[in-house]
Amino acid sequence: MAASPDTSGFKTVHFSETTITELMIPSYSNFGGKIHGGILLSLMDKVAYVCAAKHAGNYCVTASIDTVDFLQPVEVGDLVSLMASVNYVGNTSLVVGIRVVSENIKTNVINHTNTSYFTMVAKDENNKPAQIPGLILENRDHVRRFIEAKRRKEIKQNYKNEVNQIAVPEGISECEQLLTGERVILINN
Repeated sequence: MAASPDTSGFKTVHFSETTITELMIPSYSNFGGKIHGGILLSLMDKVAYVCAAKHAGNYCVTASIDTVDFLQPVEVGDLVSLMASVNYVGNTSLVVGIRVVSENIKTNVINHTNTSYFTMVAKDENNKPAQIPGLILENRDHVRRFIEAKRRKEIKQNYKNEVNQIAVPEGISECEQLLTGERVILINN
């Protein structure tokens, strides 16, 4: 009979799963009557912090946000639920996946408004990066999310490397060539 693995220093995904639900009030709306994207981003940052801090057992800060695509508008009067879970852990950082849904309480229609991934870094009492617990993956979804987060991290690093290699030509004629077909007007000084 195989011995159970030593899980000290590890926490389950379920341990820190967090859901925040908030009513969207008129003061959250923009001039078009929809909820400001900034309000939703603030709520996402809040739920990411709670989830990360629960897992880390420390204060956490937002290091980066991977893509926030708003798929559906959120209306005044909707209930917005933000569901967060730890998808990936490193030594001092972790990735929190957030799914956001809005619910019209009159019609009970639920819309998936966005999914995003926040990279959070744990900090100790001296504001230095702090070691975080490992992650116990209990089902296929947890494994899938971990592998996807690991792959996104690799893609993000490759993207950073590519961006660092962008070079703008010195000569104006080379620049003009690169701008051909773009919606710009180049005024030579």
